[in-house]
Amino acid sequence: MIGARLKQARLLAGMTQRELARELGETGFNISAAAISKYEKEKSFPTARFWLTASNVLGVPITYLMHQPSRPVEWIGFRCRARLSETARKLIKAYAADRADAQSELRDLLYPETDYDFPSIPVSSLKDAECAAEQLREIWNVGDRPLDNLVQLAEDREVIVINWADKTGLFDGLSGWCADRPVTVVNSQFPLDRRRITLAHEIGHLVMDTSISADDDEALAFRFAAALLAPADHVFRELPDKSYYLNWDELKLLKRKYGLSMSAWVRRAYDLNMISYSTYKAMNIEYKSLGWHKGEPVQYIGDEEPLLLKQMAGRAIAEGLIAPDKFSHLQLSDADSDEDYLPRGDYPSASDLLEMDQEDRQRWIGQMFRWAEDVDFEVFEAYGEEEF
Repeated sequence: MIGARLKQARLLAGMTQRELARELGETGFNISAAAISKYEKEKSFPTARFWLTASNVLGVPITYLMHQPSRPVEWIGFRCRARLSETARKLIKAYAADRADAQSELRDLLYPETDYDFPSIPVSSLKDAECAAEQLREIWNVGDRPLDNLVQLAEDREVIVINWADKTGLFDGLSGWCADRPVTVVNSQFPLDRRRITLAHEIGHLVMDTSISADDDEALAFRFAAALLAPADHVFRELPDKSYYLNWDELKLLKRKYGLSMSAWVRRAYDLNMISYSTYKAMNIEYKSLGWHKGEPVQYIGDEEPLLLKQMAGRAIAEGLIAPDKFSHLQLSDADSDEDYLPRGDYPSASDLLEMDQEDRQRWIGQMFRWAEDVDFEVFEAYGEEEF
């Protein structure tokens, strides 16, 4: 397993075995790519000097290389464009497996008594996929409301959610299992509405048992995702008597309400037999002619950032359960900066602050003071009680 850890660190650094050998050679440690291959396959074992040098070259603590991950990830779905290189695919999987293992380890450490059972719902048709989404809503006890923060909801239900920033646009999403815990990976460079349906799509792959289905797994997952974000009852209520056409201005408002793209709403109406295929086709042609396939005219505003890993790591360090540098290679302090917590200008109200736990409240108050350092305020004379 130590060999697998070395390979994972190399992939995270974006290096081939030959490149790692060259980088080590530049530090004065001469080694061949073939020798590194043997180390990774555990056909031979490196010296202590190798580990120390490799940790510096790869940018990970020595404890990371010596730690044996006990929770390998079994990937079940990988959505990307064919042009995404095999090297990039391996890097994404290595990055996600590393964070999934860390989050699972922290879960076991902080909540050892948690009994977790992720649902598995048999699905054999598109109609079943629709029902599976409704059933998951019931299991997760979210009622009949729009899902404002899907990431938070998923993390609260033990789903490991990982962001991967792929600026090429070639990567969409990834899902798998880390031991018995579901893992999802989403491209954080996409607009929020696309990230939401991608996450819902990957959750669909994890929830649905499609072993007896003749339908395409991707089609089932997309149907599940749309139904999870916009249940059929909602669609019929929001779009009554729309058998001939849909109003784009109305779809703009629905996107802002449900976090589901305008194009997905058109598809949703078609899937539920609310519009004909000819109408669906005509609307898609108009949609593309307006250039909206490159960017829709309205954006969904929300907060869809995974925070659980950072929160658990901070708690484990504060309670002395792990060393402060144990997960330093994950760069948790930089991944979710205070300024990225909410859009600038979307600050919590006084009542919001009172409802927060003490740690979050102090964090926000401290951030507000930092934001106010360079602001020029008007000076007002103080009022006494007699003025009121």
